[in-house]
Amino acid sequence: MSQGVIMYTTQFCPYCIRARGLLDAKGVAYEDIAVDRDPRLRQEMASRSGRNTVPQIWIGGQHIGGCDDMMLLERHGRLDEMLARAGAAP
Repeated sequence: MSQGVIMYTTQFCPYCIRARGLLDAKGVAYEDIAVDRDPRLRQEMASRSGRNTVPQIWIGGQHIGGCDDMMLLERHGRLDEMLARAGAAP
């Protein structure tokens, strides 16, 4: 995976909306891969992450998990550091 932030999401998933909201509030650009209508992309996500739920998030090529995992990084003050290392910080 490339550097930066990549998320596999669906349009109306509340966790996806929350994850996007956090990144948007931080001014972070991210690639949002919608799996709503594409079973191939959902399979790609599951294959890469080992998980079937959305969102699945990568920062700097490292899989961090889902929304709750990203929020935990934020609460512990580690998210900004990861974003900066990935070149994704504004």
